[in-house]
Amino acid sequence: MHTVLGANGPIGEELTRELYRGFTQDIRLVSRNPTKVHDTDQLVKADLTDPAASERAVEGSEIAYLTVGLPMDSNLWERQFPVMMRNVIDACAKYGTKLVFFDNTYMYPGTTTPQTESTGFQPNGRKGRVRARIATMLLDEMSAGSIDAVICRAPEFYGPGKTKSLTNSLVFDRIKAGKRPLVPVSAKTVRSLIWTPDASRAMALIGNTPDAYGQTWHLPVDPHRLSYAEMIRVAEQVTGRRIPYTVLPLAAFNIGARFVRQLKEVQELLPRYRGDNIFGTSKFTARFPDFTVTPYEEGIPQILH
Repeated sequence: MHTVLGANGPIGEELTRELYRGFTQDIRLVSRNPTKVHDTDQLVKADLTDPAASERAVEGSEIAYLTVGLPMDSNLWERQFPVMMRNVIDACAKYGTKLVFFDNTYMYPGTTTPQTESTGFQPNGRKGRVRARIATMLLDEMSAGSIDAVICRAPEFYGPGKTKSLTNSLVFDRIKAGKRPLVPVSAKTVRSLIWTPDASRAMALIGNTPDAYGQTWHLPVDPHRLSYAEMIRVAEQVTGRRIPYTVLPLAAFNIGARFVRQLKEVQELLPRYRGDNIFGTSKFTARFPDFTVTPYEEGIPQILH
């Protein structure tokens, strides 16, 4: 039994499809209101902030994949993420279940220094501190030998369907709607974005590779990184029309944050948009050389069509 915790988000759904295609059809989907992806999926309603519910969700599982996402709300993250991580770790330790944790890069410094699996945690805000806390919590348990786990870390998303990210909402969703895209901070700096189906495929692969455990892995991105200006040029080729865009400077976010809570919540991430964002994935590429990464030239058309 493979169990997906946080099953109906964009990562969880794609992960479920990949597990079914390549690894097992004995899949349990867990969330507050789970829905089936395949007819054979087992559904379990659970609130992972409840220890007993977490145990019921994990019991009988060979591998559990923690893919839970929360809205951009610092208060919510502080209240729920550490509790969920503690409960899931305890449940996996109790039943001898392997844990695959889908992580992000909020805890990394917002500098132009290339990020690797050994990059130290230097969070720039409340949400980053939460992510550093829960990753460290898991790393400590892994070091202590109390749980067999692996961390799969991904940078900002872009992708089809339910994918939510600053890039999708400000750039690609607006292009698709015929609106002028809004580029955060700079159109010239290079971005490291991960195609959400690639993230899920890579996580399934790592989770089913025994010697990958006990480590942190950066999930694969297109090595030919593009700036927002270059991404919009790809979108122009797809749509057959010129697409003018507006760059939102840091000052615009700072002013808007006084009135719009969502803008306040993204402020801690903005320093990494001022310069090139290089998310290194050489470790994954060396271990899994046959994994095919979706290039921007293939991903962007899928979003816009």
